Amino acid sequence: MPALSVFYGIIVMMYREEKERHHTPHIHVRYGEYEAIYALDGRLLAGRLPKNKERLLWAWMEIHQEDLWANWELAESGQAPFRIAPLR
Repeated sequence: MPALSVFYGIIVMMYREEKERHHTPHIHVRYGEYEAIYALDGRLLAGRLPKNKERLLWAWMEIHQEDLWANWELAESGQAPFRIAPLR
């Protein structure tokens, strides 16, 4: 699963389902032993992150909404998503 961005120990990934299309545009996120899936609108779909890391993720997602949607379209069409600048 290609990493879109890495910041403050948070790894954000996006990938294409090989056999069928995903129904909800989303990202996969890891931080240490934590894993979560977030819809591109910021809703938690599965798993969890520590609250302080979740707030950082939401800030990053808000800044990069257009990039996230562009990457989702690429992934859904079978192309590799591009890297997105980390939160600084």
